[in-house]
Amino acid sequence: MMEYRTKVPPLDCSDTALFLDFDGTLVDIAPTPDAVVLPADLGLLLCRLEEATGGALAIVSGRSLNELEGFLRGFDGVMVGSHGSEARGTTPPLEALPEGLEAAQTEMRDYAASRGLLYEHKSMGAAIHFRNRPDAGPEVRAFIDRLAITNPRFEVQPAKMAYELRPAGFSKDGALQLLSDLPAFLGRRPVYIGDDTTDEPALDWAETHGGFGIKVGEGASCASQRLPDPAAVLEWLRAGGAR
Repeated sequence: MMEYRTKVPPLDCSDTALFLDFDGTLVDIAPTPDAVVLPADLGLLLCRLEEATGGALAIVSGRSLNELEGFLRGFDGVMVGSHGSEARGTTPPLEALPEGLEAAQTEMRDYAASRGLLYEHKSMGAAIHFRNRPDAGPEVRAFIDRLAITNPRFEVQPAKMAYELRPAGFSKDGALQLLSDLPAFLGRRPVYIGDDTTDEPALDWAETHGGFGIKVGEGASCASQRLPDPAAVLEWLRAGGAR
């Protein structure tokens, strides 16, 4: 793992391709996925950054695309949801629901309900959160692993106090690779900001493609930079957007 620098370099929008996670990065983690509180100026900030970067700004999240659009009304830029299997502003990677998705979602919903856990429905997958029962983590992982074995079109995605089933072959680093070939992003220095294990491949991609990653919060990471929380991320972005 890399040693973090004490001060993140200033954001230079003139040559940067900016990729932003949502939960834990732009907004604080909430007890339930629908309870996040958005900063009042978030939509305006994203619009300002999109203009400053010449359109080289994308939200890259594990959230469903329709959820991101609902939270970020007023921002019409590029969004990638469901770990790369949904997109707005570029050709959607998936045009149809993966076979077996509804059956897998039903199994996960029933499992979560029977054990007092939180089920999160996603347009291209689902997740089971065990924040309210940390001791249930190994049991949830074993259940999701078994489900993935019987549904080879899906993969297990570990997250913060949760395990998710997502379409196989999609990832946030894969999304960055595709986005980097779009005209607005081409030739720019990639900067990815994320907080979770789901972000590590994208953080590594930015580090190895001439840019850098910013890890938000605690925990080991391949990123060379760190900010303590979403408030610090927003402060850094506001400073860059005002340049």
